[in-house]
This record gives sequence, C-alpha cells and structure tokens, in this order.
Amino acid sequence: MQSMFSRATLFRTKRPDADLTRPSGLLPVLTAWDLTLLGIGCIIGTGIFVLTGIAAAEQAGPAVVLSFVVSGFACAFAALAYAELSSSVGGCGSAYGYSYAAFGEFMAWIIGWDLVLEYGVSVAAVANGWSGYFNTGLAGLTQKLHDWYGLNIDLTLPMQLTRGPFAHDPVTHLATPGIVNLPAVAIILILMGILIVGIKQSARLNTVMVIVKLSTIAIFLAVSVGHIQPSLWTPFMPFGWFDTLPDGKTVGVLAGASVVFFAYVGFDAVSTAVEEAKNPSRDVPIGILSSLVFCTIIYIIVSGVLTGIVPYSSLNVKEGSPVAYALQQIGFNGASILVSTGVIFGLTTVMLVLYYGLTRIIFAMSRDGLLPATLGEVNEKTHTPVRTTVICGVVMAVMAGFIPLGTLAELVNIGTLVAFVLVCIGVIVLRRRYPDMKRPFEAPFGILIPILGVLSCGALVFFLPFLTQLRFVLWLLVGLVIYFAYSVHHSKLRADTK
Repeated sequence: MQSMFSRATLFRTKRPDADLTRPSGLLPVLTAWDLTLLGIGCIIGTGIFVLTGIAAAEQAGPAVVLSFVVSGFACAFAALAYAELSSSVGGCGSAYGYSYAAFGEFMAWIIGWDLVLEYGVSVAAVANGWSGYFNTGLAGLTQKLHDWYGLNIDLTLPMQLTRGPFAHDPVTHLATPGIVNLPAVAIILILMGILIVGIKQSARLNTVMVIVKLSTIAIFLAVSVGHIQPSLWTPFMPFGWFDTLPDGKTVGVLAGASVVFFAYVGFDAVSTAVEEAKNPSRDVPIGILSSLVFCTIIYIIVSGVLTGIVPYSSLNVKEGSPVAYALQQIGFNGASILVSTGVIFGLTTVMLVLYYGLTRIIFAMSRDGLLPATLGEVNEKTHTPVRTTVICGVVMAVMAGFIPLGTLAELVNIGTLVAFVLVCIGVIVLRRRYPDMKRPFEAPFGILIPILGVLSCGALVFFLPFLTQLRFVLWLLVGLVIYFAYSVHHSKLRADTK
C-alpha cells in the first residue's frame, strides 16, 4: 500500500510523445479551417450579446474595449502554450494529457477531473441559457405573426416546461418550480445524436451555425455604425484601471478584464481535436491561435460600437440583452429577434464544441486506465466514442432539465484559469526536461510567454469570490477520493512500469 501511494508512483510521467504514435480509432478528418471554426464556435456565444454591455455598465465604461484587450493578451499567453503542447505532446486529452507528461499521473488526474467539471457543467449551464433565449425567440415570432398576419397563435412553451422543479428566482431567491426545462434537455439530446454520427458531420453543422451567428453580428454593426456618437466615449475610463467602491465592489479596466475573460473560454477545446486533425502539429496551433485572434477583434469592435451608440451606464440591463436594448434605442424594431437568433445559434455551437471536448477528455482518461475502459471504446462505423457520448449526454440533459446550475456554473471560471496556469507551467517544465523534443510549433521569446501566462491567469483567479474558490477545492477533494479508490489501481502506466 505504501509503495502504491509513494511519490514515484503518484508522479510518474508519460513520455511526451506517448499519444502521438498509438492508434485511437478516431478518424483524422479535420482541417485547420474546421478547427478554427470550432474555436470560433465555442468562444463566441452569449457573451458578445450580454457580457459586453454588462461589463461596460458595471466595471469599465467605454474602456471595456481595453478590458477585452487585457483579457485577450492573458488568453494569448495560454493559447501559445496550448499551441506548443498540442503540436509536440499531442493527444485528445488537452491539459490533462499535457499535465501527464509534465507533472505526472496525480496532477493529470486533478486537471482531468477539473476539465470534466468545466466542460460538463458548461454544457448544462449553457443549455439553460439557450432554453431562455429559445422561448424568447418563440415569443418574438408569436408577436410578429400577430402583427403581420393577424394570427393569434402562441408558440411559447408554458413556464412548467422551461424550468426544473428546484428553480428559484435569481433576484428574489423565491422558489419558482416547474416540471422540467424541456428545451434544455432537447438540445443536449439533439447534439448527442449529431456527435454520434461523426465529427466531420458535426464540424459541418458547426460551420453553418457559425456563419449564421457572425451574420447577426455583422447586421448589428451595419445597423449601428451610423448612430455612433463619439461624445459617448467620454470619459473613456470613468473608473480608471482598478478601484474598489465603498460597498466593496471592484471596478475599472482590470476588474472588467476578469469578467470578460470568460467570454474567451473555448479556444482550449480545439486542443481536444488533435487525434482527429489531418495534420495536427500544424492545424491545431493554427485553429487555436486564429480563432482567438479573430474573436478578440470581434469583441473589441462590438464593445466599442455598443458604448458609442448609447450611454454605457444604461447598458446595465437586468432583463434581456444590452445589445437588443441598444438596437431598440436607435429604432431597430427587429432587435429582439435578431439577438435571439444570434444567441440561439451562438450557444448551440458553444454546447456542441464543449460537449465534443468533454467526450474526448473522458476518452483519453479511460485509455490511460484512470476511468473505466468501456468509456474509451470507439464505434467501428462512426469512429466516435458512442458510449461515452451517450452517457455524457444523458447526465448533462438531466442536470440541465432538473438541477439549478447557477452556483455550480461559477466553478467553471476558476477551473478554466487553473487549467490555463498548469498548461503554461507545463511548457516550462517540458522545455527543461526535454530540451531536444520535437516542437513543430514553439511559443516565441523562450519561457517569457508561459511565465506571463501563469502570472496573468493566476492574477485573474485572485478577483474571483472566495466562496467560488472554496467550492472548487471541495470538488477537487471529491476527485481525490475517486482517484485513490479506483484510478490509481487501474492505471495502465502503473501496470506498464511494474
């Protein structure tokens, strides 16, 4: 027993190229273009329609564009680290696989367990948001049918079918129970079917939906640009870089950066597609970096235009979208339908990519013996891990349909930052341990980039609520119980080194 839990056992590492050579059964069909669109699909979601206005109103004012720049740089450091490790270490396990090579099995399990939380809860939480916008879209369509054609047909779903039995009002905290959040359950099960069919088909659907949501953003910009009033950008930094108000609230550009940072979450999911990329050492780094750069530019433009057409202080919209509110203020009557369409398609691609990433991470952990072997089986016809996809889909559908996810979803933020920090440290460790390892893509400026990634992402953790940090620790403790009860006994690396 003592030898099983010794330092050498817990921190045994895999060879960095261990996942580059062994067959997986997954089909390598994705191009750099496919991967870039996967990244865009996961990064641009509801954040661009909601978070831009809220961060401007509550934290940074017009200088929210600088908040996006700061967060973009923080993500860029992590993205460069991901790009290097995805090209050299490979594997579909993302940060889990990189940690296995850099820090050993114990830390790999910790980060893998972290990623399961990050991706799984994200899908269920996003499905809840998707449900709300879907019903809003149906309400808008109902109104238009009445206005245009005189039809009195109510297309909206009853309240009992849009919230679970434990739902409560986020403002009053009073219970508002329903039966089940039916749209949330339905969209997850639909995505489950799409992912089972095959990754190439999933990527094609993602491409179509990305085009639709980028088109809605283009319409917003085209409609709004003629209404920009430069005077609304003054004062540009009403709260400075960082300040604390008497009520304890943090404001300023840096506080805004810690909020809008989470609008960027998603580029790391591209690294889970390594074993399904045609030329992974080239295409995956392109997909990661291209999607991040493109989305950063889009966020900056949208936030700049948004604060230029209405006063930033009015964007603190508690109900609906700040973008829809701004469009209504300039007389665009189709605002609610436009935004609902963009959000519905935007959130659908976010769920699709995160769901995909979750199945590949679990697949990688199962292949290493840390989870049951049955989760690592690939269907011979579809070349996808069907059993894992179904299990994940059913669990997430139940979560989305019946369980309030507000508190749990906050854990996604800290989990993402911790993963980014460990990936950046992993670059430093592997460069020291394997200086001659083949690196098709190498982050520039030596170890400066990963160090900046550790510092910037680590600093953003500091701005998160203490209660969120505490809950994250409790989640990790649950993971430790599972590791010592099951994973350490079934590790294939442990068996191979006996």
